[in-house]
Amino acid sequence: MTERTEQTVAATPSASSASPDGERRYEVVVVGGGAAGLSGALTLARARRSVLVIDAGRPRNAPAAHVRSYLTRDGVPPAELLATGRAEVTGYGGEIVRGDVVAAERLEAGDFRVVLEDGSSVVADRLLVTTGLVDELPRVAGLEERWGLDVLHCPYCHGWEVRDQAIGVLATGPLAVHQALLWRQWSEDVTLFLHTAPGFGAEEYEQLAARGITVVEGRVAALEAADDRLTGVRLADGRVISRQALVVTPRFTARSGLLAGLGLEATDQEMGGHVVGSHIAADPSGATALPGVWVAGNVTALTEQVIGAAAAGVRAGAAINADLVAEETRRAVDARRSGRHEHEHARGGTSTKDGALPEEEFWDLRYGESDQIWSGNPNVILVREITGVEPGSALDLGCGEGADAIWLARQGWRVTATDISGVALERAARHAAAADVAGRVDWQRHDLGASFPDGVFDLVSAHFLHSPGDMPREKILRTAAAAVAPGGTLLVVGHAGFPAWEHNPHPDVHLPTPEEVLESLELPEGEWEVLLCEEHDRIQNDPDGRPTTRRDNVLKVRRSSG
Repeated sequence: MTERTEQTVAATPSASSASPDGERRYEVVVVGGGAAGLSGALTLARARRSVLVIDAGRPRNAPAAHVRSYLTRDGVPPAELLATGRAEVTGYGGEIVRGDVVAAERLEAGDFRVVLEDGSSVVADRLLVTTGLVDELPRVAGLEERWGLDVLHCPYCHGWEVRDQAIGVLATGPLAVHQALLWRQWSEDVTLFLHTAPGFGAEEYEQLAARGITVVEGRVAALEAADDRLTGVRLADGRVISRQALVVTPRFTARSGLLAGLGLEATDQEMGGHVVGSHIAADPSGATALPGVWVAGNVTALTEQVIGAAAAGVRAGAAINADLVAEETRRAVDARRSGRHEHEHARGGTSTKDGALPEEEFWDLRYGESDQIWSGNPNVILVREITGVEPGSALDLGCGEGADAIWLARQGWRVTATDISGVALERAARHAAAADVAGRVDWQRHDLGASFPDGVFDLVSAHFLHSPGDMPREKILRTAAAAVAPGGTLLVVGHAGFPAWEHNPHPDVHLPTPEEVLESLELPEGEWEVLLCEEHDRIQNDPDGRPTTRRDNVLKVRRSSG
């Protein structure tokens, strides 16, 4: 029921909600819980978006012992990196569930339904898909078992660990010479096994010879190992070439089945003019051809390392948040242009008596318009007048989203906070919990014209207790004065005039002076001391965000202790 110091500010952390079908609804669902997905989710959670990460729990780099070339995290085990990332995401309110996504569909409204293997489903305004890729390995006996251990593909991920060792390169395509020359940076003992690669030209053979790289003809039949270490490469003709590490080039196939169901098909990705796998095409932010769907990490960039995938997740998360902000802004502008800001008078303290909604419904709708209505800061007059006062019991009338009550609780007061809107009270309780003062505030729903909190209080505060309906303000303030304990204080702050942007103020509405407020309280002579009774100016933004001057008044009275 109360107006707070400013009109609107950045949203509070958004919680998931329920769709009409009872499904949980999120602003963003992230499919894939690797570095890209968690980084995107972290960015979105810190942007105060409701975000759910669905993780199948099968990271591509699970066989590897360490993550490499990740600044400040070089050498961390992959499982530890992901565990830390999950904790960071949930620490900002993001949610993570384990499961396989089996389908996704776009709904008529433009949002998405995501179906899990267990039959459950969630709805999302936006999707971020970070499902990665599948490494399709050459068919060589013993190769898959050593993958990620001493069968490798990325020199920047593993080159340092096998430096100066005997390294083999398995040629399966035209890029094999380039790969052998690259690995030569880490070892002088590099052997290129021609295996199934097409023939190379004289210039390439000259390059290999110049760098001292041995070329072995013939197909590779199997790998040999002892004591869980690679010892050699066995050729089809029976020869065994001693090697300590083997480099292979998998075909990198995007895990894109989920996106295919949305009409997004994977396309070939080339390197050096040769196809090395498939990927989902996207712009630099990760946005795909389907509005509302982003991708990040190896599902779109096949050769991305962990740190690059994480960076791509951040970019995609920021782009998704910007897209949501743009949509929310469009809706707000449309609502304003279509006259759906029918509650504008509430902010100015005017009345819409004719045809008005019931008070509770009106204020629930008002608070339901966005995730946060007021600034989140306590009222300036409350802070100015109560700072330094010995804490006791306090009553906050028309507490709204709880900024005043939370500030009082932080100063040590025991607070009873009331409002007519259940939406506002629920929001205020969440804010109090986040501020770690939930145990010091009792949130009560009251239509103050019909019911009032029990007890007496050392401080009763009523800031901007205005409403567009027939709220009996004078009666409520007299009841408030009666609830002040001996020696306690009543602080009433209200509007002294209509805002500058209100060109047609309601003719039946009177905004009283502080002297008129004092007179209406009908305080018994000799029992009260007037500490402050004045008008003052403050800055308030108009509906278009422009600062304007607003005139308010304040009345502060103290009940005698005798």
